[in-house]
Amino acid sequence: MSTAAEFARRLRSGDPVLGYWVVTDNPVGTERLARTGYDYVALDLQHGLIGYSGMLGGLTAVDAAGQAVGLVRVEANLPTPIGKALDAGAAGVIVPLVNTAQDAAAAVAAAKYPPTGIRSYGPMRSALRVGPDPVDANESVVVLAMIETPQGLANVEEIAATPGLDGLYIGPSDLALAVGAARPGDPAKAAELEAAIGRVLAAAQASGVVPGIHTPSGDVARQRLEAGFRLVTVASDLTHLEAVARGHLDAARERR
Repeated sequence: MSTAAEFARRLRSGDPVLGYWVVTDNPVGTERLARTGYDYVALDLQHGLIGYSGMLGGLTAVDAAGQAVGLVRVEANLPTPIGKALDAGAAGVIVPLVNTAQDAAAAVAAAKYPPTGIRSYGPMRSALRVGPDPVDANESVVVLAMIETPQGLANVEEIAATPGLDGLYIGPSDLALAVGAARPGDPAKAAELEAAIGRVLAAAQASGVVPGIHTPSGDVARQRLEAGFRLVTVASDLTHLEAVARGHLDAARERR
């Protein structure tokens, strides 16, 4: 069984998985992150500073580490970016801005070979990581739909019931804006955000798909796991780089 197939099996069986978020084109750094024990490393091609070559290098780095699988948040819910991410060796895709069940069905179709979907055959690197057989690829590839807009939240129960969809993934920053927050972290809308997060969690659980969420820290990640989320991502490389560098600087200045 390939690493991707084993990850998909664990995810679908309800095992909790923890991941890390990468937004920089830094394969050496990504390889080191992938050795720390996370179950997956997600490369962000929607808002991250990563192009195709950076995605390819990042996925290769994750696989070289030999412990995690690489996921990709694609830049759009379209067949070409979804197919390119999978052809490059991603074990799955996180698809942004899924607003309806039709959007979710389109994402699933783009990730699956016929007759299940419309993915074009050209596995390139994924033939080495997942395997060249379309049936095996269809079984191994994970598809997660992001719930992050007012429309997506309104339709979340129908989205969760989409055949072939593996899970829902919450982007808390955009979901906060969707419930009326002035900015991510706006305390005036904290209760509304938590209610929305709870609705997404309940919809995923009711349909038997994986509830996933992005978190800013390990402490918050633990809280989300305890609440029932089963795929939880921690922070990102760029935010941690800045936070750790600032912390060391502050510590050094305090000794003067």
